[in-house]
Amino acid sequence: MDALHPRVLTSRFAECFRFYDGLLTAVAGAHLVKGAETGPYANWDRDEETVLALLDREMLAKVTGVDLDGRGDGTMLVLTVDDVDRAAAVGTANGGRVVAPPSARPEWGPTSRTAHLRDPDGNLLELQSY
Repeated sequence: MDALHPRVLTSRFAECFRFYDGLLTAVAGAHLVKGAETGPYANWDRDEETVLALLDREMLAKVTGVDLDGRGDGTMLVLTVDDVDRAAAVGTANGGRVVAPPSARPEWGPTSRTAHLRDPDGNLLELQSY
């Protein structure tokens, strides 16, 4: 399981899907593991490790309540953790700001939990567990 991987947030999912699918499969040796051009999510792996995930920006904003307009959020780091609540507490104790508190996300997986934080410089980070 990946500890940390990048996720591109896009408002043009189909176009970005074709772009990354072409580059990642033909050039980087990755393969599509999940998703399709219709979205809202896709990810590519190489040697069982995620190379990149693609996510529809509007869907993330709707599900999490995180305002993604006007901030320039084009990427988000995703950190897989054992305990989302503890990770969010550690993140805030070290200068982060919770923008979507720890929550169950059954629509993403039966045991999925996430929290979304901004680091001290304003970058978006998703904490996730499955």
